[in-house]
Amino acid sequence: MSLINKSIATIMPYLPKWFAKPFAKPYVAGEDIQSVIEIVKKLNNNGFSTTIDILGEHVHSETEANNVLNQYTKLIQSISKNNLDSTISIKLTHLGLSLNEELAKKNILELAHYGNKDNIGITIDMENSIYTSITLDLFKEALAIHDGFGAVIQAYLYRSIEDLKKLDSPKLNLRICKGIYKESPDLALNDRLKINENYILLVETILKGKGYACIATHDLELINQIEKFIEKNEISPHRFEFQVLFGVPMGNKLDELKEKGYKVRIYVPFGEAWFEYSIRRLKENPKIISYIIGNIFKK
Repeated sequence: MSLINKSIATIMPYLPKWFAKPFAKPYVAGEDIQSVIEIVKKLNNNGFSTTIDILGEHVHSETEANNVLNQYTKLIQSISKNNLDSTISIKLTHLGLSLNEELAKKNILELAHYGNKDNIGITIDMENSIYTSITLDLFKEALAIHDGFGAVIQAYLYRSIEDLKKLDSPKLNLRICKGIYKESPDLALNDRLKINENYILLVETILKGKGYACIATHDLELINQIEKFIEKNEISPHRFEFQVLFGVPMGNKLDELKEKGYKVRIYVPFGEAWFEYSIRRLKENPKIISYIIGNIFKK
């Protein structure tokens, strides 16, 4: 079955979207705001915090970037109206960064005002390394408007530890992830063990400093090592949280973390650009295919 799963995951990008939709469902919370709000309500009721992402990146016009901004402002209003325990996550190229830096700056600072008004946290997702410096610069400008702003650093980039040290402050809310973009060996580690070592270094540096750590990984071994550091050093649960992607199987680990009093936040994507995102998730975890096929035949 493993070979069949991998084969289906490989050919999925070339199949009609209607065929792929059942396989996408575990990873994507629908295509519109109402769909994602209903899923987030259920997650909140089960004790999980969330962050909501509108799928997409690299818009092709200023009009398209402004439309994305409008979608995010409506999302902020919906989160506030429904009293949800949720932040939002955005990509700067979705707000026009790859077209024009000034356009992205205008949009992210406008979004900061909306987030500040409704007291909704906002995290800027990190993209390719060519955008790292401008992303961190815009994060700092947005943070001056809205204390609830967060950023992301990638453990596979050599520069991340120095970036972290420069950012450290009581206001710092930083998500640590491993990094998924293809980067030059001059810029990024490509050895799994070394990336994990750097990941732990980044988490420990935040927790020894003044900031708040968002520990974003599905690597159980890594989570266990970080838990040991937290327990040994008696780190307050108010200094960190664990983050995972919606739909990615974690066994009973998330419940274990909650039982220890740790916050767990689920990254919930939705939107019309569901197809490409789902293909990436299926390639990372092909075994989900057999579960879905089994459920289809049961029905």
